[in-house]
Amino acid sequence: MIYTCTFAPSIDYTAYLMHFESGALNRTDEVYYYPGGKGINVSRVLSRLGLKSRALGYAGGFTGRFIEEFLDAEGIETDFIDTGAITRINVKIKTGQETELNGPGPVLGEGQLEQLKEKVAAMAKGDWFVLAGSLPASVPIQFFKNLAVRCKERGIHFVLDTSGPALKGLLDMEPFLIKPNEHELGEIFGVEITTQAQAFHYASLLVDRGVEYVIVSMGGKGAIFASREQCFTAQAPAGKVVNTVGSGDSLVSGFIASYIQHQDPERAFRYGVASGSATAFRSDLCELADVERLLPEVTVTPIDKGDVTK
Repeated sequence: MIYTCTFAPSIDYTAYLMHFESGALNRTDEVYYYPGGKGINVSRVLSRLGLKSRALGYAGGFTGRFIEEFLDAEGIETDFIDTGAITRINVKIKTGQETELNGPGPVLGEGQLEQLKEKVAAMAKGDWFVLAGSLPASVPIQFFKNLAVRCKERGIHFVLDTSGPALKGLLDMEPFLIKPNEHELGEIFGVEITTQAQAFHYASLLVDRGVEYVIVSMGGKGAIFASREQCFTAQAPAGKVVNTVGSGDSLVSGFIASYIQHQDPERAFRYGVASGSATAFRSDLCELADVERLLPEVTVTPIDKGDVTK
């Protein structure tokens, strides 16, 4: 089973309008309501790619029920821990530019954190645990390290897709896969990364620290993949970018979906890049047909590991 975990899910209320004027009445042309959160996005894309998953995390109130009902309608199992509070609503106003108003994440008590530990402890060898999205600073990093240790001890694939101090603090827990973008990778080392060569250098340092697979998404520059055995670059397909929200989550989903089926990192990387691009070209997350259509357009090139480590 694939388990995704979102600590701070949301309802994303996205409004499209021609012009937005602060301090005035604005009328929208189109509105959309989607469950938000990186782990939730991973579950939604996995479902569209034909894989079952169970969404874990924290939710509550009428907004939490909306998220559960929405995911249930898409065939996704949920097992959220009740926060006892209303799950946040994030407002995204899209005109020629985007304005966002994000609500605060939940305040969690020791009992609620213990419930998540119990769910991870019940997972079986070969399962996947995808910890994705922002992790609350109020929760000690040791809590997340304990989750990672449980995964390692039980043979569970630990996928980490977060950023900031949480990502930096969990790198030595030897996750199976991480997927920072170039800015997040640069933050780990206190540098600015602008080229694929730089991305390969720092991704390889993470591999040396015990990360199994590192994928770095680089927007228009494509993506890079690094492991102990192989390194690849991928050129993303050409197309009009409509929405970048969820693109990285889709890349993670595509990689997992292909890896489970074929156990081939190169093939999984290609499928992940196609999935991420397919989402970028839509207003919502990708569909299977979109991914399959773009897959032949993804160019993956092997890179000599000796050149990477120079």
